[in-house]
Amino acid sequence: MKNKIGKVILVGAGCGDPELITVKAVRWLQEAEVVLTDRLVSKDILRDYVSKNAEIIYVGKQCRRGFSTPQKSINELIVQFANEGKLIVRLKGGDVSLFSNVLDELETVVENNIPYEIVPGVSAAMGAAAYAGIPLTARGYSTAVRLLTFYKNDVVTEAYWRELANTDDTLVFYMSSETLDGVVENLLKHGITGDKLLAVIEQATTPMQQVHTTSLIGYENILKGKAFASPTLVMIGKVVALQERFAWVENAKETEEYFKPAEDLQFEQLINDSLHTNNKNQQH
Repeated sequence: MKNKIGKVILVGAGCGDPELITVKAVRWLQEAEVVLTDRLVSKDILRDYVSKNAEIIYVGKQCRRGFSTPQKSINELIVQFANEGKLIVRLKGGDVSLFSNVLDELETVVENNIPYEIVPGVSAAMGAAAYAGIPLTARGYSTAVRLLTFYKNDVVTEAYWRELANTDDTLVFYMSSETLDGVVENLLKHGITGDKLLAVIEQATTPMQQVHTTSLIGYENILKGKAFASPTLVMIGKVVALQERFAWVENAKETEEYFKPAEDLQFEQLINDSLHTNNKNQQH
């Protein structure tokens, strides 16, 4: 008799502050048999909310900063644990639907006929805006928000740069701190007003949060070339002017990283061991 197929819950853990996780997410973590967790998930969440009987497997991605779990390996783990009949929580930092690889995982569960649910989380943009005191669509300042990324040069076209430079929408750039010089250069080249403001928010909602603000024209002398901690979010627009008035969280004095880069071998060994164990189980 074929084993009952498991279920996958795609969960947004919220950004940074572990208390920003939803009640529904906590309930699923307490029921989970396996948790596949990203790097940008507070260790407090894993310690306080995950069932003591659950197996936690780190499947983090670190871009250019070290070992990153291949998406193919994550997909394989999902399928293998589901075939064992396990309840799997795929835990992602922030919200599930924004700049995550949820499409790959949705395609995986659908193609393998695995039942699933999606639980939203507090996105980095919303968390950063709240903890920096920047209302993203403040009346009289902005009527819309654009969530963007510029992690490589061909992501944004010249025509779209022109549009971004001339809009009054609030611009929020994910995963763009290492290319921020290029963001500012492109916006200035395409005619953005030099006195429009920019905020760089490092490690938003964590005890290590730091907010740096400047005008686009003053960026070169204040922030150009600066290395920022991961994760960092960039906000550009008139609403940034409100930060000074409504900031309720002081900049951290410490500069250490809240989300510690994982040891390469630890990640790799956990994944390889899990894949090996599950492959072995399927053979019996």
